[in-house]
Amino acid sequence: MKTHTLAAMVLAPLALASASAAPAQAPAGSATAVFAGGCFWSVEHELEQIPGVVDVVVGYAGGARANPTYRNHDGHLEAVRVTYDPARLSYEQLTSGFFRRIDPTDPDGQICDQGPSYRTAVFYATGAERDAAQKVKAQVAKALGEPVATEIRPAARFWMGEAYHQDFAEKNPARYQAYKVGCGRERALKAVWAGR
Repeated sequence: MKTHTLAAMVLAPLALASASAAPAQAPAGSATAVFAGGCFWSVEHELEQIPGVVDVVVGYAGGARANPTYRNHDGHLEAVRVTYDPARLSYEQLTSGFFRRIDPTDPDGQICDQGPSYRTAVFYATGAERDAAQKVKAQVAKALGEPVATEIRPAARFWMGEAYHQDFAEKNPARYQAYKVGCGRERALKAVWAGR
């Protein structure tokens, strides 16, 4: 069962349809990567700021259950699928950018979102991606001077999240800001990465 979170409290008043969003068409020459970094609203919003990122969608990955939903995704992680332009941004650079936007030392979730579905992971699709992700993870461990809990995992099917979760920060700026401030995410990440 999903841990009760601030995100769920912010979302509860929304009476929106839960139909899944249609997958975006990827531009020619683009590539995709899947990451799990706690609350998918935050990861989506923050990864969209990286130059070379074309699109980010939220959903679920890593579990055995077919057709997971926000209310029923036991075994899955909240995840994002990032479409990016490899001519502008390498997989290694994107992975490094992802690590900089999470607390990679937390084995149980992220900031105020704790529980199995909020654990962090990088899902690799090829041996080259695995090697790049492991390299970045080692660099992060060295920079932080402590073990990194973020898992490097083989690619798993990515299930699109419900339409009302897509672009949540953009569509609901006041609600997202209330969540972000209430969670203390920005302050917590500054403490993790200060001077590094």
